[in-house]
Amino acid sequence: MRIATWNVNSITARLPRLLAWLESSGTDVLCLQETKCTAEQFPADALREAGYESAVNANGRWNGVALISRAGLSDIVLGLPGGPAYETAQEPRAISATCGPVRLWSVYVPNGREVAHEHYAYKLRWLEALREAVAADAAGAAPFAVLGDFNVAPTDEDVWDPALFEGATHVTPAERQALAALRAEGLSDVMPRPLKYDRPYTFWDYRELRFPKNKGMRIDLVYGNAPFTAAVKDSYVDREERKGKGASDHAPVVVDLDL
Repeated sequence: MRIATWNVNSITARLPRLLAWLESSGTDVLCLQETKCTAEQFPADALREAGYESAVNANGRWNGVALISRAGLSDIVLGLPGGPAYETAQEPRAISATCGPVRLWSVYVPNGREVAHEHYAYKLRWLEALREAVAADAAGAAPFAVLGDFNVAPTDEDVWDPALFEGATHVTPAERQALAALRAEGLSDVMPRPLKYDRPYTFWDYRELRFPKNKGMRIDLVYGNAPFTAAVKDSYVDREERKGKGASDHAPVVVDLDL
């Protein structure tokens, strides 16, 4: 079984690439983030023609998440149970479902913007709510994983130049402690192998030729429980999909399971 996560940075802008990638990669279940569309605008018909069911949590702004699967899609939960609101409403940043033998969450953790910004405090509250929401499944006997754009680099090795990020979001002790608390519920970081260079970065800013220079970050993560990680045969960052005109600024992270 092949599972992947990808911040697609607008599914409507990236649809031809997405459909081609699904066909070439043979992915069974894909967790999507930053769909940037409403649920009604989501291309469920095109994905259905390609053999995938869809579950979507989106409202047309800059966030939005989805799960697409050709391995089944049931027990769908939209949103983060107990999650905080930002300004006036809970944002569409989480969706979960059972896909064949596995239970999966697709998450798009708030960016945080700046450490002094309210969005940063919201990000920490959101991560704590995520920890509470997944605790039971994480400790369970069935394969379970949380995948997505966490907007946190777990260690200094996960950013191309830690000194440049000092005092900024994505690398603060509080954010990393929130990830450690999430892992402490029974989850492990499924580390992908890079297809090039020695670090499996997943995000490269569009600016300043960051991708050709490999000035990236590993912020797209797969956190699996013991039954999930025991089934992992391989994991890699599909760096090739970050290349070329019209690419997202994130690359897919792929996990192969023996299930």
